[in-house]
This record gives sequence, C-alpha cells and structure tokens, in this order.
Amino acid sequence: MTPDRLRAALRGVPDPRWLDAARRRVATEPAAIPRYFAAAARRCGRGPVPDVPGWTVDEAARALLLTALPTGHAAAAEMLYRQGDAAEKRAVLRALPLLPIGAACVPLLHDAIRTDDTRLVAAALGPYARHLEQPAWRQAVLKCVFTGVPLAVVDGLPGRADGELRRMLVAFAAERRAAGRTVPADAVDVLDRLTVAET
Repeated sequence: MTPDRLRAALRGVPDPRWLDAARRRVATEPAAIPRYFAAAARRCGRGPVPDVPGWTVDEAARALLLTALPTGHAAAAEMLYRQGDAAEKRAVLRALPLLPIGAACVPLLHDAIRTDDTRLVAAALGPYARHLEQPAWRQAVLKCVFTGVPLAVVDGLPGRADGELRRMLVAFAAERRAAGRTVPADAVDVLDRLTVAET
C-alpha cells in the first residue's frame, strides 16, 4: 500500500475537496491534525474503499492525513492512537507502514494486540508487524486463532511462521480437540504447511 494508491482510490469520496484542503492544512500546520482526524469519517464516509480491499474510507483518509505531516509522524501517530476511538486507532495502525518511523510505534501494536477488539488485533498484524519481535508476533498469531481473526490478515505469515509457532498451534489444536471443539480451518492449513516444511 502507498499514499498514492490511497489518494487514487479516494477520488470518489463524498467531499474530496475537504480531504485535499485538510491534507494541505496539516502539511503547513501539524497541530491541526487532531481536528481533521476526528472529522474524517463524517466528511469522507465510513464505507469500504472499492479499489483497496480491507480498508474503509475513513481509515484511508486518516492515513493520508498522517502521511501529509512534514515531521513528527511517530509522535502524532501515538497521540492520535491514545486519544482516539476504536476507528481512529485502527486508522493509525493501518497508516504505520506508510510513515517514516522505523520501529518507533511498536508499542502501539502491543497495546492493540492486548485488547479484546478483534478489529484492532487484525489491524496490528498488517505490514508494520514486521517490527514485532518473533515471540510477540507468534503470540499475536495465536491470539488471532483463539479469537477468530482470520489468519489471512497476518501479513507475511507464510514466510515468518516457524517451528515454534507450529508447536504452539499443535498444543492449541490438541486442547480444542480434547474439549470436543473444532480447530479453525485456516489454523489447520497453516499447521499442515508447517508440518510438511519440517519433514
């Protein structure tokens, strides 16, 4: 995902001139971003972005506001995440891979993964999750399995899954089957691929 692709996908928002003006204002007056960030859903809409699967219009608009900042991206992301509602938090998490921040906002991923909001968990496991250390990443993947978050949202899962994740999934599957419960199909698929890889 890139800012250019998001901009192109949002050409048809209800108020594109508002978004363009908001981005220009944020670029010259960074302190204005909380006001525009909060108003993005009302001005641009909350529906899905047709050309960008998995994104909503308000998430994309808010991500573009963050990318418009001239500096201070990590501090702004943290402030907007900490002060935001669930939709605003998801927008920040989705924007993180687009920002020049390195691993500075990894604490936001940890916070999102600890929540009971599966939409936040899913957003935290996008491309920016490459900055998570492997043990934390494995635990996040397992939380997805426990809470019903589709493993398809986990960016880079095939390349990052390892033997330890396989052992964790084997233990999870055994507990579920012992309790007479089914194992999610996507977890079974990952487990099967890891088992084949180890043989």
